[in-house]
Amino acid sequence: ILSLPEGDDKPLKYPLMFTICQAVIVNKVDTRKFFEFDDEAFVKRVHDLNPMAEVFFVSAKTGENFDAWTDWLRNQLEDAK
Repeated sequence: ILSLPEGDDKPLKYPLMFTICQAVIVNKVDTRKFFEFDDEAFVKRVHDLNPMAEVFFVSAKTGENFDAWTDWLRNQLEDAK
């Protein structure tokens, strides 16, 4: 989990973290108008390191896209059974 204000270059700074994760959650997307963050560049950087990683852009404040993330979590639990 990282927040949008941290920047779209996180995969470049911490490649191991993104290489071994199954999902990446970018929180605070409701702050887009205040920060520069290139969604496409971020997803490409993540997928260059880990093509199988799911990327979710969410807002804990507004609830934006939480359904997609929780659906993914539910599916992971079902697959693990």
